[in-house]
Amino acid sequence: MRTANAGVLFAIELVALGAVGAYGFTRDVAAPLAWLYGLLGLAVMITAWALFGSPKARYSTRGAVRVAFETVWFGAGVAALALSGAYVWAAVLAGVCGVSKALAVRWQQYPGAQAQF
Repeated sequence: MRTANAGVLFAIELVALGAVGAYGFTRDVAAPLAWLYGLLGLAVMITAWALFGSPKARYSTRGAVRVAFETVWFGAGVAALALSGAYVWAAVLAGVCGVSKALAVRWQQYPGAQAQF
């Protein structure tokens, strides 16, 4: 189960990233501006994850700061889906994030935790 949850954790990272990118690329604006929104959204998400979220992040976050960071980061994916009109998918992503993150805490599957496989 722990290995499956590790896969789910990776999948929800990709879904949140893809949702933000897709939201930017599909805005009803001129094509160059839509490209800018999409690429800028992706750049912000990737940079934030590289600096604060990844297991090898330069600024490793723990405790309440980690919870706040992940709430904002994954919340951006949920918000992007909701703003795109995909309300059911936004709710599914929020639910899967909540369950998977709760299991990750229970099983110590977060950066800095001792792996207990």
